[in-house]
Amino acid sequence: MAFVIPEGLAPEVYPLAWLVGSWHGEGVVGYPGIEEQAFTQDVVFDHDGGPYLAYTSTIRLVVAPDDASALLAEEQPGPVWSTESGYWRVPPERPEGLPAERAPVELLIADPAGHVGVYVGAVGNGRIDLVSDLIARTATGAEVTAAKRLYGLVDGELMWAHDLAAFGHPMQTYASARLSRVGA
Repeated sequence: MAFVIPEGLAPEVYPLAWLVGSWHGEGVVGYPGIEEQAFTQDVVFDHDGGPYLAYTSTIRLVVAPDDASALLAEEQPGPVWSTESGYWRVPPERPEGLPAERAPVELLIADPAGHVGVYVGAVGNGRIDLVSDLIARTATGAEVTAAKRLYGLVDGELMWAHDLAAFGHPMQTYASARLSRVGA
C-alpha cells in the first residue's frame, strides 16, 4: 500500500508525515537502580494543520497475574510508568553539513515527573536521531543530565530507543519498544 500524506498536514512537517497516527506495542525499561520490566505503550502523533506534530505517550508496566484464574480474566492495563507530551517541528534552517536526504528536526517534550526537554536532530529515510539540547527539571524531578532518542520505521512498525545519563551514571540504555500502527 502506498503512503499518503495525511490531509491538512502542513508542508513544513512532511518529513515527519510517516509518524502521524496512533501506535501501540510493547517494550522494556531498565536502568541502574530500576529493575528491568516489560511495558505496553500507546503513542499518538497528531496535527491540526499547524507547522508541528502534537505528541502524547503513555507507558504502562506489564504486571504478571497472581494466580491461574487471573490468566483467564480479561487483560487489565498495568500501572502507568510514564507519560509525556510535546511537539515535533522541522525548523526552516538547515544545519551546515546535514545530508540532502535528511531534514533537521526539533522535539519539545514534558513529563509530569518534573522534566522538560528540548531535543535536536535529523529525520530522513524512515529514521530520526535526536540528542538533548536542554533538559530542565523541577526541584523534585529526577537528575537527568542528557538523553538520546532514536526512532525508526522498520517493516511498517515504529521502533524506538531512549538512552539516558542520569543519577550520576553515563549515557546508557533506558527503554526501547516496538509499536504497530493502530490508526491513522
